[in-house]
Amino acid sequence: MTDNINILLVDDHLVVRKGIELIIRDKFTNVIIHQAENYTEALEVLNVVTIDLIVLDIIINGIENIKIMKTIKNVQKNTKILIFSCHEEEFYGVRYMKNGADGFLNKFCDENKIEIALKEMLTKGKYYSDEIRFKLKNNKTKNLQTNSIDILSNREFEIAKMLIDGCGNLEIANKLKIQMSTVSTYKNRVFEKLNINNIVTLSSFFKEKID
Repeated sequence: MTDNINILLVDDHLVVRKGIELIIRDKFTNVIIHQAENYTEALEVLNVVTIDLIVLDIIINGIENIKIMKTIKNVQKNTKILIFSCHEEEFYGVRYMKNGADGFLNKFCDENKIEIALKEMLTKGKYYSDEIRFKLKNNKTKNLQTNSIDILSNREFEIAKMLIDGCGNLEIANKLKIQMSTVSTYKNRVFEKLNINNIVTLSSFFKEKID
């Protein structure tokens, strides 16, 4: 491959971007690295440079923006997106892919896995871990309603996971910059859709459905 590969690293932590850059430059020769510390800077780069691969943190400054993937694809439909997140793959991997991601990598993985993911993203346009591949295969063979979590909207899913992680309504409202009444509305919708009535059952429900 003689043409240069343009890779955009999007993360609000400089040390993360520099760490990934070092790995990329060690494993690949014909790369041009671009960096952005937030989504505004990322879109500015995308508007002037054709990007082959984006290594994207889905949470910037503590706020998750699952819609950013579709925004990116609207700017450059052919760019590939590898989510690089501290989120658990079991909860978020498939959901992110359904919303525009082409691969998912957990930030706590080792360097070898990062290299494998980058190579597969650049050669195949996709990166599926064994766990993600298994879940995607199951999704094709099961009726969609067998996993009721899929009926939750992205915001409902986000709030449900925050509730499971022990966040109260006020903390969720502050983190997401929404009203407490809005949090309560979403919480009630989650409970209603999943036919449950407390956080303990919600946690058990998520574990059962995702396992």
